[in-house]
Parts: sequence; C-alpha cells; structure tokens
Amino acid sequence: MNPQLTHAYAVCRGIARRAARNFYYGFRVLPSPKRNALCAVYAFMRHADDISDEPGAAIDVKRRKLTEWMDSATAVFNGKPTDDPVLMAVADAQKSFKIPVDLFEKLVHGTSLDLEITSTPEAPALVCRTFEDLQKYCYYVASVVGLVCIHIFGYEDPKAELLAEDCGLAFQLTNIIRDVKEDSGLGRIYLPDEDLQRFQLGPQQLSPARLGTETKPEQLKPVLEFEADRARRYYESAKWLMELIDEDSRAALWVLVEIYSRLLQKITDRNYDVLTDRVRLTLWEKLKVLSRGFLLRIA
Repeated sequence: MNPQLTHAYAVCRGIARRAARNFYYGFRVLPSPKRNALCAVYAFMRHADDISDEPGAAIDVKRRKLTEWMDSATAVFNGKPTDDPVLMAVADAQKSFKIPVDLFEKLVHGTSLDLEITSTPEAPALVCRTFEDLQKYCYYVASVVGLVCIHIFGYEDPKAELLAEDCGLAFQLTNIIRDVKEDSGLGRIYLPDEDLQRFQLGPQQLSPARLGTETKPEQLKPVLEFEADRARRYYESAKWLMELIDEDSRAALWVLVEIYSRLLQKITDRNYDVLTDRVRLTLWEKLKVLSRGFLLRIA
C-alpha cells in the first residue's frame, strides 16, 4: 500500500473511531484489510450524513451537495485521481471487495430521506404510515449498510443478502425504539402510524412538549414492546448469517449483534422507559463484548 493510501485509510479509521460508536467495536475484531474497508465506507457515509444534517442549509443546497458527493465518488471509482482521503480509501475498498457501486448510491439516497419531512412543534411528522413503509425506509438507511458489510465480510450463498437486510432492520428498529424522544425533538416519528393507532396513540401525544409530561412511559410501552418483538424476530437472521460469511468475519458480526441486542434487552429491563434517560451500553459493557469478540476471533 502506498503512503498516500495508507494515510487515507488512517484518516477514515480516525473518523470511525470518533463517530461510529457501536459499529466501531465490530470493526476492531476484523482483519486489517477488512477493518480498513469498513472504516472507509463509514467515513463515506458520515460525510453524506453531515451534508444532510448541516444546520441552516436549504434543502436544495443539501441535495446538490449530496449529488456532487456521489458524482465525485463515482468518478474516483472509475479511476479519476483524487486528493480526498475518504474518496481515495473508499474507492480502494470498493475495488478490493467488489462492492457494487449502486449500493453507494443507495447509501447516499438513504441520507436524503429525511430532508422533505415537515413538522410542527405541536405534532412531529409521521414518517411511515405502515410497517411496510418503515421496511422500505429502513432498507435505505440500514439494510443497505448490511449488504455493504457482507461484501467486505465475504460470502458466497445469496441467502446471505436477505439475512443481512434483516440484520440491518433489527438494528434500525432498536434505534427507533431507543430514540423516540430524540427523534420527536427533531420533528420525526418513525413508529408506523398504524401501530400507534393500534395502541390509541397519535402524533400529538409524541410531541416534545408532551413526552415525559402528559405522555408517560407506561403509555408508550405497548407500542415499543410490539416493535421490540418484531426486532427480536429479525435478530434471529443473524444466527443464520453468521454461518454464511467468511470465518474471519464472524466475530465482528457477533460483536455488532451482541451490542445491539443487549441494548434492546436493556430497554426491556427498563420496562420500555426511553423517556427518562437515553438508554445506552456503558463503555465497560461494550469492552466486555469486544474482549469476547477477540476471543472468538482467535478460537
């Protein structure tokens, strides 16, 4: 690896270490080439997310910048030289692991999905009417990530692709359950409207002003428990996926699944109270999972 590419991957590792939180623990137990590749993909996604989340920027400006970012990546994938360390590294990863370019296009599209959401302080916007709508949303923001990961992990059986999509959905459902309060503050409700109605809830009750005051944790528990049961069924796919990816990547997938499933269990243990405090694993809890992941890697 030439010094410039070595530096590019180091930049991406730094971005992942600072911002990837749960995912970076899974990266750590991969062989170096695969760890570098995942860090490069994460850095590529992080830049697109930062564009979408840029405060004060107009939606059309964000869309233009996202298009320019993907166009720049495509040009580098096709051999155009670049001094951008993220594009340099992600292009090398794309080539080395034969990651389909359309997956990168879908990743960037996923970061743009929230741009058109409009809401009021009294009622956050309902992003999804049905669970099918949520599945489609999660495909772009989470399942595509799973598809990119398995290209880096290595697999031959095409069944791995559907299982990776399910794993991404399980992770995203866990995030949605945990982040109800935070997402409400951003004007978004990702819980499907049909599920809220099933438990006699509406967008007004999930407004920032009412969550935790008029709307108590026990009122949210039935719908969150309902979504958690769904997530657990999707986590089952990870057991099958583990057998279909390369052996040197199984510990990484185990770490990721263990961290997210422990997070869901922690929410369950708190009786689905995600309003009082943000539920998270402690550093010590993550390090315990990571240490076991290293043991699985060398076993």
